[in-house]
Amino acid sequence: MNILDLVGNTPLLALKKISQDIPGVSLFAKAEFCNPSGSVKDRAAKAMILAGLEQGALVPGKTIIDATSGNTGIAYSMIGAALGYPVLIYLPANASTERKRIMKSYHARIVETSPLESSDGAFLAVQEAVAGDPDRYFFPNQYNNDTNWKAHYNSTGIEIWEQTGGGVTHFISGLGTSGTFMGISRRLKGYSEDIHVYAIQPDSPFHGIEGTKHMGSTIKPGIYDETLPEGFVEVSTDAAYAMTRRLAREEGIFAGISSGANVAGAVQLGKTLPKDSVVVTVLGDSGCRYLSDNFWGEGGES
Repeated sequence: MNILDLVGNTPLLALKKISQDIPGVSLFAKAEFCNPSGSVKDRAAKAMILAGLEQGALVPGKTIIDATSGNTGIAYSMIGAALGYPVLIYLPANASTERKRIMKSYHARIVETSPLESSDGAFLAVQEAVAGDPDRYFFPNQYNNDTNWKAHYNSTGIEIWEQTGGGVTHFISGLGTSGTFMGISRRLKGYSEDIHVYAIQPDSPFHGIEGTKHMGSTIKPGIYDETLPEGFVEVSTDAAYAMTRRLAREEGIFAGISSGANVAGAVQLGKTLPKDSVVVTVLGDSGCRYLSDNFWGEGGES
């Protein structure tokens, strides 16, 4: 067994205290921070790297390169270290200090791009670098690589179905590359068309929910199918922060900001649903990646 064998098969946690806000509705969250590098992105990164090896696109002497808001970069960094490939990550300069330090601990190199351009700026910069020296790099291109969403179709969606005993009625999550949402939703819809899938997005183009895109104001990922979500739930940055704190203080789950946004959106959705609905969302990463952020001490004792 090696570190890559630990990717997937994460627990499904019942959020019993927070679900008291939505009486009669069950709320569950997939604990993706239990993956070996600490986030949901391990699944897609592993699948894309292994596909590159199998197809002969990634060979000794090449460097793994991609754009990220942080978590996929960490996953690439872990996998590159395990397999012996150098990793070069482009990400916005305002990504959390913890994310950058973790990548560097795996010996990945980082290029910081303008925070004003968010992950779009990092993506455009990577495209330019690859175009300038294509033989040097293996570029998984997570925003436009179908292997991204297929990783969740072939694993995460199946796990959710089995862990709920086929009882899931609603799935909801935020959109970054959109791979997690696309893959899980397609798999669950394949089991039953009666399962409803909703997407979460920030309520403003200017937001603080790291890893989550406001699709109306950004470069849409090539793997994103806008016809798949049955509806959208908008979540404010303040609501995401507040729910992230609640997860830690009420459920004992120290999760990241996008996880707080996902749970906040799931609660909003749950309030509109009939009793006996079973809502599942995703806890994308750990709160350890945001310890330098100030919001932890807000709304109560620090």
